[in-house]
Amino acid sequence: MFTGIIEETVEILDIEQTEEGRRIRLSSPFDGLSIGQSISVSGACLTVESFDADSFEVFTATETLDRTYLGELGVGDLVNLERALPADGRFDGHFVQGHVDATADVDEITRLGDDWEFAFSLPEGLAPYVVEKGSITVDGISLTVAAHDDDSFAVAIIPETYEITTLSEKAVGDPVHLEVDVIAKYVESLTEGYRE
Repeated sequence: MFTGIIEETVEILDIEQTEEGRRIRLSSPFDGLSIGQSISVSGACLTVESFDADSFEVFTATETLDRTYLGELGVGDLVNLERALPADGRFDGHFVQGHVDATADVDEITRLGDDWEFAFSLPEGLAPYVVEKGSITVDGISLTVAAHDDDSFAVAIIPETYEITTLSEKAVGDPVHLEVDVIAKYVESLTEGYRE
């Protein structure tokens, strides 16, 4: 599990395309990595397959590539990283699984004084899980929904979030990964029987 609080933004160092998927080597800012460790890469939970002092490698299977835009990234592109939450860790964001629900697009970027407002498309089927002042994950970043309708939503971005994540690299039309609040999914699942 993750919190959506991004630790680092790093560069893709190498990509190997295979029949089964894509092996990606990333610059590593972390000490104490281990094989099998889970790391959120721009919101997608991936497993460390190998590492050295300066980098680590993850594998993205076809299923992951179909659900994300990781297949479109190239060497030199930046991604957001967050290590899985330790059992005794501080919980600052919201419950994030690292399971990408959909890929959306940046619709609009507006500068508001020192802050920004980002608007994103909302793919079909996700609107019921998005509520004003509720949590949503965009490229692994825990954010609060400021406004929404059936096919879009907006979030306010403070300078710290803008500067330490890939949002500062985004332009209108660029893709992002979305993960809606898993609690909303569980509530829907638990109440389905009562609605029938």
